[in-house]
Amino acid sequence: MAQPPEQPRTVTLTSVAAAAGVSRQTVSNVLNAPDRVRAATREKVEAVIRELGYRPNRLARSLRTRASRMLGYCVQPRGDGNVVLDRFLHAVTESAAERGYHVLLFSAPPGDAGLPAYADLLAQQTVDGFVLSDTFMGDPRQEWLAERDVPFAAFGRSWSEPEHGGWVDVDGAAGTRDAVDHLHEQGHRRIGFIGWRPGSGVGDDRRAGWERACAAHGLGPQPSAAAENNEVRDGAAAARRLLDLPEPPTALVCVSDMIAIGCLGVLAERGLRPGRDVAVVGFDDLPAAALPGIDLTTLSQPLGEIGREVVGLVLDQLGDRAPAPGRPPHRVLRPSLVVRASSTPFPRSQEARNP
Repeated sequence: MAQPPEQPRTVTLTSVAAAAGVSRQTVSNVLNAPDRVRAATREKVEAVIRELGYRPNRLARSLRTRASRMLGYCVQPRGDGNVVLDRFLHAVTESAAERGYHVLLFSAPPGDAGLPAYADLLAQQTVDGFVLSDTFMGDPRQEWLAERDVPFAAFGRSWSEPEHGGWVDVDGAAGTRDAVDHLHEQGHRRIGFIGWRPGSGVGDDRRAGWERACAAHGLGPQPSAAAENNEVRDGAAAARRLLDLPEPPTALVCVSDMIAIGCLGVLAERGLRPGRDVAVVGFDDLPAAALPGIDLTTLSQPLGEIGREVVGLVLDQLGDRAPAPGRPPHRVLRPSLVVRASSTPFPRSQEARNP
């Protein structure tokens, strides 16, 4: 009785990478963005692809040919609203529409538990690629999508090695350095910091900028506190700890506007005036930051530009247009300091009216 023919060995992106001695992302770039790979490396990978007879994942390839003109975006469940991501999503939707695409919203939990939602959309060939946000250390999505040769780009760094795919992020360290420079110019020499617990990536980046700026100004060790969560009450609790020190800071740089608004509440309950008694700077420029009675100095993120850049990175991979000349797969954009009353001294005339 004739034996059934031996099944051919499946050649994957991972096996090509191993044979060529490069990363999976490099193989993906050779296939989808060869201009990003050095000529010698590209030729080596192409030779291995021919030798092994590798054929890119048919499902991922079908995303390009089927052209649903849809980009998937996961809205992760959360107990509080995130105005920053809402504004980012608006920018993504607007930028995608300008290029003939729409954005499909779906929900999934963070981490590995959310991957089935991405798999379902791929299996149904519903989207051409993905826009990611809420990236975190150990986030599995980038590697999972890269292994399947699925086009994607993220608002937020991978925060872990090796990196996969393109991303656009805000330079949080540059922002907090600008905040410290501003406060130092106002005459402050005890500039505290309220952040999140170590390991958040974003929070660590913003804290690093504060530390470097304080050192550059020769201020020596400065006090800091960590908020449990990104909520007003957590910012208030951290502010109380710093203001109760024997030598409390005269200025506070905060990891977010929510934390900073908590600080302003503590100043009010203690009869201290923002700017004159204790300066406060936030990060994100939420709509509430500009409200009368808050007037919060803060760092504004260029969300419109971030949305356009992220969409552009995805479309480059889809081949919808020629890649923008010199477009790097990773971009870090600087936030801008918006100065309001919470970090500027009261005018003498106002001090006279409000002794």
